[in-house]
Amino acid sequence: MQTLLENTRAYKLLQAEKQNNRFSHAYLLLLDDARNLRGAAKSFAKLFFGGEARTNQLVDEENFSDCLFFPQSEKKFAVEDAERIAEECLLQPVEGDKKLFVICDFAEATAPAQNKLLKLLEEPPTGVFFLLCATSAFPLLSTVLSRVERLEILPFAPEEICKALQRSYQNAGFTQADFELCAAASGGCLGLAQNMLEGGEEKRLVENAFSLCLTTSKTLPSLVKSVGECKKKKEFLSLLRLIFRDALLWKTQGNEHLLLLKSERAKIQKIAEKYEISTLLFAQDELTKAEQRVFFNAVFPQCLELIAASILQKDEEIKKQKI
Repeated sequence: MQTLLENTRAYKLLQAEKQNNRFSHAYLLLLDDARNLRGAAKSFAKLFFGGEARTNQLVDEENFSDCLFFPQSEKKFAVEDAERIAEECLLQPVEGDKKLFVICDFAEATAPAQNKLLKLLEEPPTGVFFLLCATSAFPLLSTVLSRVERLEILPFAPEEICKALQRSYQNAGFTQADFELCAAASGGCLGLAQNMLEGGEEKRLVENAFSLCLTTSKTLPSLVKSVGECKKKKEFLSLLRLIFRDALLWKTQGNEHLLLLKSERAKIQKIAEKYEISTLLFAQDELTKAEQRVFFNAVFPQCLELIAASILQKDEEIKKQKI
């Protein structure tokens, strides 16, 4: 992840502010990767403090006295955490002239907890800085968003994800095809690619995603029952998006070298033949809506059935208009 981060605009921005010694009092690090968010926060925190070996190690261990992490792992940021931060702000830094509060995943914080922190974001004590980290800005209060400088990390290219997987899993028995498939299906999220690779479920997920794309109105209800209990919801939706994307490229450009799922050419061709161009474009919009529903805890089987039914209905309407 470190190599990926170092090439991002967000990392280079903080690096430049470090060199000029002109830090903003509060940052919002946006990375749509729950698995790697805390690790990314540590990378940015180490950059903030200068990158000395001892400091880096202590930050990684969350034991550096001037860099405090909230909340505890697997916990949500609560009002009590904000109150403790307010108390800690009154204490001077121990090893330098800066104290950094790192809050991971702030998107999970309740509105009262965000409001409790708001006064500190508005008027932070001298030498106090904040690094809020979130997988999405949607749940954050507008008052919070207006008081932070954004460090947004955009989705990585499949080639970058593939290389990252190769570096991390080079002696783990995976093939190049495994790396390429998981990278292509990740939607630019390293954590999703890692989850698919480690779970050994990528092939089954791909098969189920293609089945849903090729379903009919009659077979849809029974199919949803079998594939809707998938626990890797985000990965599954990412695969659906990728499949429709490749089918659109096949249909409009007819160049298989542009495909990301190159190993599934035959199925991609079937989907390209099944749907109209407008339908394939419509599918991307429907998947964006589905991702938002899932983020807000929609029932996944119902969500999948709604997506597929909408796409099938749209395609039928478009075909009728052409007659």
